[in-house]
Amino acid sequence: MSTSVIEDAALTAADRCDRCGAQAYVRVTLPGGSQLLFCAHHGKEHADKLKQVALKIQDETSKIS
Repeated sequence: MSTSVIEDAALTAADRCDRCGAQAYVRVTLPGGSQLLFCAHHGKEHADKLKQVALKIQDETSKIS
């Protein structure tokens, strides 16, 4: 399965990580259209598995300085 990185609407401070509640910097779209949001830490922690199952991954971790 091929995973593409596509830009969707920008994530905002109101978008929160589904794992810990921190600000989300990664949006993952799964087959069927559901989405998961992750902070930079959890996005990185689960990146390998997410790449295997995601249709799209929007990574905005470059916004962190």
